[in-house]
Amino acid sequence: MRPPIAAVGALAMIVAGWGSVALAGPTDPGVLASDQRALSDSYETGPDVSRDFDRVLLEQQTQAQAEQLIQAQAEVRSDSQAKADELQTEAEARRANQWVLPVTGYRISGRFGDINSLYGKGHSGLDLAGPSGSTVVSVAAGTVIAAKYSGNCGNMTQIKLDAQDLVIMYCHQSRITVEVGQHVQAGETVGYTGSTGRSTGPHLHVEAKPGGGKSVDVEPYFREHNVTV
Repeated sequence: MRPPIAAVGALAMIVAGWGSVALAGPTDPGVLASDQRALSDSYETGPDVSRDFDRVLLEQQTQAQAEQLIQAQAEVRSDSQAKADELQTEAEARRANQWVLPVTGYRISGRFGDINSLYGKGHSGLDLAGPSGSTVVSVAAGTVIAAKYSGNCGNMTQIKLDAQDLVIMYCHQSRITVEVGQHVQAGETVGYTGSTGRSTGPHLHVEAKPGGGKSVDVEPYFREHNVTV
């Protein structure tokens, strides 16, 4: 038996209705479009965590880098200054300990301990004979503690050295060019040779006085400082 035509039409309408319900489910394009817009809006209006994190990290690391650079430069300057100070100190020490000949164009005419009618019981220094008016220089850096006429020594200069507790005395000068309290360097002019005081001719008499006391042989001091007399 065939179903009536009306029944067939009703069944078709029911099936069509179910299909419509099925198509209006979760896969409905309208629903999907709405969900996509909501998701897109959340990304566009919300914070970009990755971008913000990178920016903060960049700023922190840049600041740290700048501080490290400043610290490194400060350390370099400090090290450079320390090295410069060290080199300066070493240079000053070498300069203070540098010795030179007190006069040139001379011949040795008397040594420490020599005995003759002029020296009496023993010569107290080293005699360097040469033309009158020859330049006399300080053998090393020091401070002038005496500059005057002194009896048998004639025009006499005494210089206390910087590098050691030693006084060097220069006698019989024709003229003194320094004064008490003046600081001189090795090779700086202190006077000119002559024959003042007890002297038989123009020469420079040089004495060494440790601690400013009793005279000792000056030649070992010259050798100690690599100066050949």
